Amino acid sequence: MKAIQLQEFGGAEAFQYVDLDDPTPGEGEVLVEVTRSGVNFADTHATHDDYLAPQQLPLVPGAEIAGRTADGGRVVALVGTGGYAEKVLVPESNLIPIPDGVDDEQAAGALLQGLTAMTLVKRSARIEAGETILVEAAAGGTGTLAVQIAKAQGAKVIGMASSAAKRELVEGLGADATVDSGADDLRAEILAANGGHKVDAVLHMSGGDAFEAELAALAPLGRLVIFGNASRDQRDVDTGALLHGSKAVIGMWLVHVLARRDLAVPLIGELLGALATGALQVTIGGVYPLSEAARAHEALESRATTGKLLLDPSS
Repeated sequence: MKAIQLQEFGGAEAFQYVDLDDPTPGEGEVLVEVTRSGVNFADTHATHDDYLAPQQLPLVPGAEIAGRTADGGRVVALVGTGGYAEKVLVPESNLIPIPDGVDDEQAAGALLQGLTAMTLVKRSARIEAGETILVEAAAGGTGTLAVQIAKAQGAKVIGMASSAAKRELVEGLGADATVDSGADDLRAEILAANGGHKVDAVLHMSGGDAFEAELAALAPLGRLVIFGNASRDQRDVDTGALLHGSKAVIGMWLVHVLARRDLAVPLIGELLGALATGALQVTIGGVYPLSEAARAHEALESRATTGKLLLDPSS
């Protein structure tokens, strides 16, 4: 089978398009022929080995796939690693049937980032109707879904994005206002977008200077939820400022949600149900041939993309 493999950690320059032996299922495993592989920003951390979980070489990246089982069943699954390949082994207990009316692109595009967005909005931020939530990288895979989910919760949504075209996309998804993530005075722009008022929740994934600006724009009893560190620039938190402002800073790593079936299973069911009814739509930003996975990573890391990126192992 064809796959993307790394013999050393690094960026797109380390990607190798190689032939590997077809994997052989063990007890409790199912061989899935991959139709779409999801590309996530976490994959860029994995290939550099600077993510929360250490990686092992040789590495076939990719944590999310949709495909077919030997009996023709359409399934989607989170696989940890190994998803950038034509075939992958999946524990049978991890296979999730794709509902009728949901195509493979929507399913593969929604699982990891949709579950992330569901958890961020509903459990971590605990957004309520009438509250205001600021969504970083709102034109990205997780952001486009979080905007829709928060709107369905009855929240006022402010989306952050780096270009006019991206902000227009976010507004088309239902955002009430948008902010240029590159603004010189980000705090002032956030307040202006909310009519001069502070916001109740923030979904933060960039790291760096934006953290202080967003924390300063957070209202009393507000929640700032960290789900990434795209800039790789971490910041410390002043506990006195949290106490004085009655503010919460919360981390969310999806691994801990997946370890709790009582949390993950209902959220996955809700997610797939929303896709099936059309209440939630995945914004597909591009489908790349598996052989061009390096180009997909370069586009993602340059922040030139919108929505969800996918790989097609058949091309």
